[in-house]
Amino acid sequence: MADKRIDFLKKEPLLASLGDQVLELILEQMRSITLEDGQILCRENEPGDCMYVVLEGELSVLKKAAEHENIEIARLKAGELAGMMSLLRQEPRSATLAARGKVLLGEISRQMFLQLLTEQPLFAQHLIAELSQYLRVQTARLADLQATKADSRPRLAVFDSKPYMEEALRKQNRERFALTFFEAKLTPETVSLAGGFQAVCVFVNDRVTEDVVMALHQLGVGHIALRCAGYNNVDLSTCQRLGIAVTRVPAYSPFAVAEHSVALMMALNRHTHQAYNRIRDGNFSLNHLVGFDMHGKTVGLAGTGKIGRCAFDILKGFGCEVLLYNRSHDPELVSRGGRFTDLTTLFRESDIISLYLPLTPETHHLINDETIRQMKPGVMVINTSRGALIDTQALIRGLIAGQVGAAGLDVYEEESQYFFEDYSASMVTDDVLARLMTFPNVLVTSHMAFLTREALDNIAETTLENMAEWVARGRDGLTNQVTP
Repeated sequence: MADKRIDFLKKEPLLASLGDQVLELILEQMRSITLEDGQILCRENEPGDCMYVVLEGELSVLKKAAEHENIEIARLKAGELAGMMSLLRQEPRSATLAARGKVLLGEISRQMFLQLLTEQPLFAQHLIAELSQYLRVQTARLADLQATKADSRPRLAVFDSKPYMEEALRKQNRERFALTFFEAKLTPETVSLAGGFQAVCVFVNDRVTEDVVMALHQLGVGHIALRCAGYNNVDLSTCQRLGIAVTRVPAYSPFAVAEHSVALMMALNRHTHQAYNRIRDGNFSLNHLVGFDMHGKTVGLAGTGKIGRCAFDILKGFGCEVLLYNRSHDPELVSRGGRFTDLTTLFRESDIISLYLPLTPETHHLINDETIRQMKPGVMVINTSRGALIDTQALIRGLIAGQVGAAGLDVYEEESQYFFEDYSASMVTDDVLARLMTFPNVLVTSHMAFLTREALDNIAETTLENMAEWVARGRDGLTNQVTP
């Protein structure tokens, strides 16, 4: 446990440079405390004269709201520290700390810490050096903030930014907001970058978890602007509890996504990707490149929102029979030759199945071993919606067995590490993704179905209009607001 506790102490920059010998002296004086669920460790505004190290369990960090009720703004987990500044100067506690379940803590008193400073001159020198570095960093940050102080525009931090998205946002911004672009995704490790911003702009692979939302609240962020339609990566309940508005872009270019899904169908059907590689290798034979006429084939569309409707138009143009599944039935699509049915019938009768559904608990792993067995042998499966609609392991089993004849995937349920990034000089260590890429009848694109000039402009315009509406009206009743 001692080694583990030393590692915990090293997470605090002001302690990390002191060396194991000094940290062991601190540990010798550390007092153990056990709290039961709900027990208060310290209260907001009470004098603080000790630091705490969470050894096991979790602490809730609570702040008093305007209604005089405590709200949880963060959680401290094993290995995290609270009250470091109390060792240097007795100050009122900035928050209330309460146990979430049973918690084991280490307590280091200010008196003991000051005594060590007196008895260990080297300890004091290390601490002064570390404090100097800390002050330099904070002074630099303050200078940056002062440099932008004259700019009274609302500040928006754009995470997981790419050049094409930055260009579109700058074009549509028209100097309304102060935009700062970060290549990093929003995660628990990068959330501190949001300090000083009123709002953050995130994309599909940013991780806006409970911990991240609570950290954003602490940093003063009041708006999370999604520049996509899906919102399954955002903890909406915590956002609502902390008063953070969440908006999205419900439609940016349904044509872009629908056209890409049909492009995947055509490439797999006519083996275009294989033919391209063959020609580059000097192989002009046509063996194993036989496709089929789209005319007369039955295509099942799961989801008839704006994207599904665009796909319907394209496929009817090919002369396909189109089966439709949706919670509500659109009579216009029926009048134009579409047939609404249940999922079982759609799976059983379709030559091609294309997914246009949102990811919800009900649609998670909609394509699985059981539903694949219901499909026609040799069925083609297309997914341009959300990766977790498909159980990828089940899809691989279907491909190996020949039950699935081809798969076109613009999304993958574990895509966040790889998609939108360049791994050409390194190894893909995701065994499932690597296995998918070995199948000649599988075509994977890196979540690019949305990527057209028109769609980027629409995404940028709607995202910034959402921001403008939030600035003008606050968090309630926003046009594109998302709630739990």
